[in-house]
Amino acid sequence: MASIEQARAAKEQLRTTLQGRTDVRGIGIARTGAGYEIRVNVSRDGRHDLPAMIDGVDVHVRVVGAVHAGV
Repeated sequence: MASIEQARAAKEQLRTTLQGRTDVRGIGIARTGAGYEIRVNVSRDGRHDLPAMIDGVDVHVRVVGAVHAGV
């Protein structure tokens, strides 16, 4: 399992890699069992060319659809 420090470093590396992609809605860190994973929220389902793991930290893709500002 990845530590919070590993997850933070992997998140920043992935954020740089994914910069400018229109299908990515957010990148975060989530606790899973005894460790942490990276969660990438995307706007649509389909084939995503995202790594399953980055620097020993699991990457989980979630389809969240379009994101709108609240009123």
